[in-house]
Amino acid sequence: MSRSFLDLALPGVQQLSPYVPGKPVEELAREFNLNPADIVKLASNENPLGPSPKVCQAIEQALPELTRYPDGSGFALKSQLATHYNVDAAQITLGNGSNDILELVARAWLAPGSNAIFSEHAFAVYPIATLASGAECRQVPANNYGHDLEAMAAAIDSNTRVVFIANPNNPTGTWFDQAALNSFLAKVPADVLVVLDEAYIEYAADTDLPDGMAYLSRYPNLLVSRTFSKAYGLAALRVGYAISSLDIAEVLNRVRQPFNVNSLALVAACAALQDQDYLERSRDNNKQGMQQLEAGFKKLGLSWLPSKGNFIAVEFQGDAAAINQALLEQGVIVRPVAGYGMANFLRVSIGTATENQRFLDVLTQVLQQD
Repeated sequence: MSRSFLDLALPGVQQLSPYVPGKPVEELAREFNLNPADIVKLASNENPLGPSPKVCQAIEQALPELTRYPDGSGFALKSQLATHYNVDAAQITLGNGSNDILELVARAWLAPGSNAIFSEHAFAVYPIATLASGAECRQVPANNYGHDLEAMAAAIDSNTRVVFIANPNNPTGTWFDQAALNSFLAKVPADVLVVLDEAYIEYAADTDLPDGMAYLSRYPNLLVSRTFSKAYGLAALRVGYAISSLDIAEVLNRVRQPFNVNSLALVAACAALQDQDYLERSRDNNKQGMQQLEAGFKKLGLSWLPSKGNFIAVEFQGDAAAINQALLEQGVIVRPVAGYGMANFLRVSIGTATENQRFLDVLTQVLQQD
């Protein structure tokens, strides 16, 4: 009897299940015969403001060149990022979203016999990228749902090639401060790559979160990963980037696929980076929305995890799956996080004030019926 292609796949791949994203609006509308215009999606940590008008204008101007391949070097975007962060453009690696950066890291440094370390309740792509490369996953128990950096440093051994840390972390929204990062980086061997995932860092401006860019000159084994998908509102275009030492960037560019960031994404990211007013509006909306949801949860007697991202994890008594299903039936999409070991939680993205209130109103009805 012939073996299945799953049997023939790498052992790490055999352990994986397909990633399940937040349910699309169109799918929910079909499933429950709902009007898509009435559905509120607070599941995927998307920016609720819509794209910047400057981004839309830049995309429109680029449309006549769709028959041309993108600039494979991403020269214009790298130049702007280099100026923005005061780094050498050669230190920058562009990716098809920051997920692509994580995959590039795994492809370059992880293999059977090596291991990667990450926290319990951390972003799902860390184990996916690690297992797909044939390496061992070392998941360190969380400390109150957040990273236990001391334990993560202690878990490093001679086979460790990469440590993934996220600040803030998704889906918990937890974070660590400058002192904790200082202590951690000082303990990591120089030949172990530290990936500091800062996909949500723009929402944590003017707080006690450390800025990963400030550590690059001191730690040549550090890579800082960021994205335009969240605060800059470009999730559909998939454009992220890493900033690292020249040595790390040179390796990443050996495995990076040609033209991995499309032309519209490149011009949109350039326009977005210049529109700091849009970024400030995004932060303001997020701050107000977070306060709105926290006040609503308090009124309902619910607990939640304080968050520095553009989402919040709210806790329920028992399995949250039934509550999630009831919300879906009423046209409200949030994110179950049982796959992250948090079966009693739902993660709720910050929307507009109207979207947030719709969620709270429907949640109130669901809990009263329970």
